[in-house]
Amino acid sequence: MNLQTIPKIKHSASNNFFLLAGPCAIEGEKMAIEIAERILNITDKLKIPFVFKGSFKKANRSRIDSFTGIGDDKALEILKQVSTLLDVPTVTDIHEINDAEKAAQYVDVLQIPAFLVRQTDLVVAAAKTGKIVNLKKGQFMSPEAMKHAVIKVNDAGNNNAWITDRGTMFGYQDMIVDFRGIPTMRKFAPTILDVTHSLQQPNQTVGVTGGRPDMIETIARAGIVNNVDGLFIETHFDPTNAKSDGANMLHLDKLEQLLINLVEIRKTVNKL
Repeated sequence: MNLQTIPKIKHSASNNFFLLAGPCAIEGEKMAIEIAERILNITDKLKIPFVFKGSFKKANRSRIDSFTGIGDDKALEILKQVSTLLDVPTVTDIHEINDAEKAAQYVDVLQIPAFLVRQTDLVVAAAKTGKIVNLKKGQFMSPEAMKHAVIKVNDAGNNNAWITDRGTMFGYQDMIVDFRGIPTMRKFAPTILDVTHSLQQPNQTVGVTGGRPDMIETIARAGIVNNVDGLFIETHFDPTNAKSDGANMLHLDKLEQLLINLVEIRKTVNKL
């Protein structure tokens, strides 16, 4: 995969996986820059291509009183500021057709949420911006079905699509990762494993999603062994008080050692 098509990407010639990482949602300027700086310092040392992730708004919430954002324009401006200040590419998710053109003015990659990946008009609107389109596999979809989402992007005149596996529903309140899907989806597009969302425990009776962050390294290791092109990890310096998805996030203090371990595994896999 040629990562050089992404503005500001570093270490694209490395034989490493690439990393989409950052907080679930943009909560403010200071937190976004602090998290991005910490991740960038680590990925530069390990020569991991890095894309900073932050949602400019959260439309899919369990409860009406859940945090949805600090304001669309304000959050998008912060994403642009992070990109300019630190010279890194950025990714954010979009939920409505009008979001595509707007967000494309601020970020390098547009992400289609898993629940919306079958929404043809949304996928096509993202594709027509010319940005990379990261298609998150629906929790209800087979790996084989993601071929059609990629074709929608391609048929809209855009050959830059990624697929991200974020787990599959297992009963009402748990997720599993079927690693058999990784080689299948890699036939269609570069494939990323969303480690942290794969460990969500949704539909809790209290209306707040739970998670298993203790399993992050287990799932990430398995993804690297199975040749994923990239990893998606949400991280925060205070997950307990994060505004969104704190229950399944990785504490920022644990990121460096995790990535050191994963880089060593990738080196071994590359020798096989």
